[in-house]
Order: sequence, then structure tokens, then C-alpha cells
Amino acid sequence: MALPSSDEVIAALIKDGFHPRGKSRGGSHQVFRKELPGGARTVPIILGKKEIPRGTLRSWIRLAGPTATHLAALWK
Repeated sequence: MALPSSDEVIAALIKDGFHPRGKSRGGSHQVFRKELPGGARTVPIILGKKEIPRGTLRSWIRLAGPTATHLAALWK
């Protein structure tokens, strides 16, 4: 599986129902949030990366909640 860019991950999160909450003060990350019945999910995404490292991608998937195949299907 090819590694996605941060723009592809952001597009997948938006398709999955996440909404941008704003940029961090430093400006290198943007926070996405999704309200769920059991609480909210918050995922900070680094901006401008052409290829996301595997460990970072796994961490984002864990924070977002969907399975890797579900999120990968959204960014294709």
C-alpha cells in the first residue's frame, strides 16, 4: 500500500465525518474532530507532508477510530 500525503488523509477524515477545528498556534498542525455518541474523537494532522510515515499513519488511524482498510478506501 502506498503511503498517503497529509492532504489525502485530511480528505479521508472529512469524508468520514470529521470537521476541522482550527490550526495549532504554531501553524504546523490542524486538528480534526468528530462527535460520537460515546464522546468525541480528535486527530491532529501535520500539514504539507507528501508522504506520511507508517507509524504516524497508524497513530492517526488509532485516534480516528476506523480500521486501516476503511480509512485507506476513503483516501483512494
